[in-house]
Amino acid sequence: MNISTTYFDRIAQRILAAHPAPDLRGITILLPNFHAAQPLAQALMRAAQLPALLLPQMVTLNDWAQGIPLETQLVSDSQRSALLYQQLRKLQWFEHADLWSMTQELLKLFDELTQSLAVLPSDADEFATAVQQAYQAKQNATLQLEARLVFELWHAMQDGEELDAARAYQQRLATLAARATQPLYVLRASDWNTLEQNFLREYSERAEVVVFDLREMGIGSAGFAKQPLTPALSRLRERESNSPLSQAGEGLGGRDVASLENIFHSIENKTSASGNAPRFFAATSLEQEARAAAMQVRLWLQAGKRDIAIVAQDRVVARRMRALLERAEILVTDETGWTFATLSVSTVLDRWLTALQSDFYHHDLLDLLKSPFIFADMAAGERKSAVYQLEQLLRQHGVVAGLEKFSALAEHEIALHQPLARLRQASALLELGKKKTLAEWLSALRESLIVLGIDQGLQQDDAGQQLLRALDTWKQELANDQGRYRFHEWRRWLAQQLDTETFRDSSIDSPVRFTHLAATRWRAFDAVLLLGCDADHLPSVADGGRWFNDAVRSSLNLPARAIHSTRQRDDLLALLALNDCVLVTWQKDRNGEAGLLSPFLQILRDELEKNFAAFSDAPFPLHGGRNRFGANEQSDFNEYELHFYLAAEDAHQADLAQAAQPTPNAANEIIPASISISAYNSLVACPYQFFARYILRLNELDEVQEGIEKRDYGERVHEILQRFHERFATVSGHAVDELETALRQISEEVFADLLQQDFAARAWLARWYVSLPAYIEWQQQNETQGWRYAESEKSFDWDLEAVRLRGRIDRLDVRGEEKLVLDYKTQSDTVLRNKLKEPGEDVQLACYAYAHEAADAAFVSIENGKVKLVAPKEDMPLLAQLNAERLVSVMEAIRGGAGLPANGIDAVCGWCEMRGLCRKGEW
Repeated sequence: MNISTTYFDRIAQRILAAHPAPDLRGITILLPNFHAAQPLAQALMRAAQLPALLLPQMVTLNDWAQGIPLETQLVSDSQRSALLYQQLRKLQWFEHADLWSMTQELLKLFDELTQSLAVLPSDADEFATAVQQAYQAKQNATLQLEARLVFELWHAMQDGEELDAARAYQQRLATLAARATQPLYVLRASDWNTLEQNFLREYSERAEVVVFDLREMGIGSAGFAKQPLTPALSRLRERESNSPLSQAGEGLGGRDVASLENIFHSIENKTSASGNAPRFFAATSLEQEARAAAMQVRLWLQAGKRDIAIVAQDRVVARRMRALLERAEILVTDETGWTFATLSVSTVLDRWLTALQSDFYHHDLLDLLKSPFIFADMAAGERKSAVYQLEQLLRQHGVVAGLEKFSALAEHEIALHQPLARLRQASALLELGKKKTLAEWLSALRESLIVLGIDQGLQQDDAGQQLLRALDTWKQELANDQGRYRFHEWRRWLAQQLDTETFRDSSIDSPVRFTHLAATRWRAFDAVLLLGCDADHLPSVADGGRWFNDAVRSSLNLPARAIHSTRQRDDLLALLALNDCVLVTWQKDRNGEAGLLSPFLQILRDELEKNFAAFSDAPFPLHGGRNRFGANEQSDFNEYELHFYLAAEDAHQADLAQAAQPTPNAANEIIPASISISAYNSLVACPYQFFARYILRLNELDEVQEGIEKRDYGERVHEILQRFHERFATVSGHAVDELETALRQISEEVFADLLQQDFAARAWLARWYVSLPAYIEWQQQNETQGWRYAESEKSFDWDLEAVRLRGRIDRLDVRGEEKLVLDYKTQSDTVLRNKLKEPGEDVQLACYAYAHEAADAAFVSIENGKVKLVAPKEDMPLLAQLNAERLVSVMEAIRGGAGLPANGIDAVCGWCEMRGLCRKGEW
C-alpha cells in the first residue's frame, strides 16, 4: 500500500468516528489543493465500507472564501498600482528610482500588513479601527525611515471604501468564521499566515476545528523502532543551528523538532519496509543534469509509471530537460507556467514599441518585421518577400533610421508600399510626445496591433489570446484612472504587468508534469524528480524586493524571509514522506566551482545514512551487491545506474568523419564570365574564398553603416582629389594658399552629408586636413618630373581569352607617350610596401597597368601628414603580362574542373568571413 494511502486512511477513520456514514455533508474539509480531494474521498469510501457515501464539502480555503459575496466594489491590483505610483511621483522622494518596481514591492508589504492585523475585521469600520490602532501603536514606536514610509503609505491607502484583494479575503474569512456551524477539518503541511490562523481561531470559537498537520502524523511500523531518531534529530538540530539558515532566523524550535521527528520516522519506516530511499545524482554540468533527468523520466515511463512529478528548483535546467524530452517525443504538462515577459507573444509587443521609440532604427524595425505575428493577414510568402526586399534596400543604401526615409527609399518597390504605410498609420496612433492615461495608451496600443495585423496573429495562438484578454482587462480596470503618463512610464508599467501575468498551457495532457514545491502538499506520485536541488536554489530566496529588507519587516512585525525557507523545508520533507520513488539531482560542479547539495537534503541524507548504519540489523536493502561501477550500493544513496545509461547513450552516438580541407570544383554554368580586380585578389589569396564569394555568391550582407569607417574616409578622399584635379589640372603657377583653400572648400562640400549625420566626421576631416600641405607639395614635385594629370575614376572592362577583367583606376598621369597609373591609399607606405613584397601576391597595380597599357603604376600613400609614392620593384609591363596570363590560365583550369582549395595563409584567414564555411579550425 502506498504510504500516502495510510495517511488518508487514518484521517478517514478519524472523521468517520466522529461523523457516522453515509451522510457526511454536515462537515467541511479544507484541502491544501484540489489534488488531495480524490485520495481522501477514496479513503472515506474504504473506511465506510458502504456502496454509496454522501461526501463532505472538500475545498481550499481560498475557493471557499471566494464563494462569499461582497457588497463593496473591489479595486484591482492594476488600479492600486496606478494610484500608489501617482502618490510616489507626487511626493518626489525617490527621484531616480524605478517607481513601478517600488510600487509592486510596497503593495506586497501593504497586503502583508493587512493580513497581520491581530483581529479579523468583518467590515470597513472594523478594518479602519484596526488600522488606526496599529498605526497609533507604530507612531509610538521607534521605526526605521523605510519602515515608517511603508506604514504611512499603507495607512493613507486604506482611506477609500473600496476593497483590495487582501481586505476582501479578510472580510470573507471573517464572514465564514461568523457563520461557523459545521465541524471543520483542515489538512496542512506547513504553517499558515497570521490571517488564516486568526480565521481558524475565530471559527473554533463557534464550531469544532480539527487540524491534520502532516508534520505531526508520524506513521509507526512494527518492524522499525523509533528510538534511533532521537540522536539523529539532536544532531540535525545542532547542525542546523550552525547553518546560514539558522543565522537568518530560522532555527529549529522544540515543536519543529517534534514535527520533523514524525516526518523522519515516516521516511525511515517507508524506506525500511520497501528499500525505496531517495536517490541522489550529482551532475558535473548543467547538460549532464538535464540529460540524466530526462533519461530517468524515460526509464520511469518505460517501467509503467504514469504520474511523474518534476519539482523544478532550477528553471534553466528545467528548460533544457524539457527540450530533451520533447526531442524524445515526450510532452510535459506545466503547472507552474511562464510569465508573459518570457513568451514570444510579448516579444512582438516589445519589438513594436522599441521600433517606435527608436524612430524605427533599422535593427529594431527588421526584428519587428521578422516576427511571425506581424502582418498575419498577409500571405507568409508575400510578407517574407517584402521583409527581404526592405532589408536589401537598407543594407544597400545604408539608411540607419526614420520611417519616412525608408518610404522614400522604397518608392519604386510596390511590395513595400502597403507594409510601410501600415507602419506609418500605426505609429500615428501612438503619439509618443503626449501624456495619456494608462487606459488611453492601452487603447492606442490595441488599435495599432489591429492596423499591423499583430492582433490577428495573436488570435491564432493560445498565449496570444490570453495576452489580448489581459490588455483588454487592464484597459477596463483603469478606465477611471485619471493619472497621465509619458510613453516611457507607460511602457515600464506594461513590462511589469507582463512580468506578473502567467500563462499555463492547458492543451497538454501528459503523465509527466512540471510543478513547484508548494503545489506538492499532500500529493503522492508514482515518481518524483527533484531537479536542481543545489544550495543556491533550495531553499530559494524569497521575492522580498530590493527596497525593504528583513530589518524593515521586523520593524513592521512581519515575518522575516526565513519563514519562506522554513515552509520550503516542511514541504520538502512532507513530499519525501508521502512518496516512495524520489530522485534528487544537482550540479556538484558549476562553472569550475564546487556546488553543494541543498542543506535540507544534505542534512537529511547524512542523518539517514548514519541512522541506518548504526541501527539496522542488516545492510540497507537498496539493490544489493555492487553496481556496474564497482561501488557498494548498500553504503550510500547515490544514483549509479543513470551513469551507465548515459554512457550507453554516448556510445551509440554517431561519429562524424574528421573534416578535411575542402577542394570544391564548380560547374561551368555558375563560373562568372567577368571578374573584378578584388575578385582576382581573392582568387590569389585563397581559391576557396573566391569560390564561396564569387561563384556561390555567399558574400555577407552589407551592414547598414551607422558610423564613419576608414573605407568611407578613403572614398571621400578619392572624390575630393578628383574634384580638385578637375579644377586644377596642374598646380604649377598657383599659390599654395590658393590651392589649400580650394582643397579645404572641396573637402567641406564632400564631407557635408557626413558632418550632418555623425559628429565623428569632423575628426576624419581634421585627419585629412593634416595631409593637405604634403599633398600639394607632392603634386608639385610630380609635375616638375614632367607628369601631368590626365583623368581619374576611369572604368575598364578587358576581354581576355577565358574571362573579362573589369575595374576602375583612381588616376592616370601622362608624360608624353608614357602612362603612369596611380592608386590613392590612406595607408602608410610601410603597409603598402609589404603588399608589394611578393610579386604577384597583390594584383591591383599590375592589372591596372595591363588594362591601360601603362609602363608604370604605383600607390600614393596619404597618411599622417605624409604623401609618398610606393611602386613595385619589378618590371611593370612584364608583371602585368604575367598576371594577365595567370588569370587566363587559372580560369581555364577552373572551367576544366580544377579544384579550388582552402589554402589561404593565416594573415588572409584572420579577416575572412568564409572561415566558418571552410572550417579550417577542424582540419
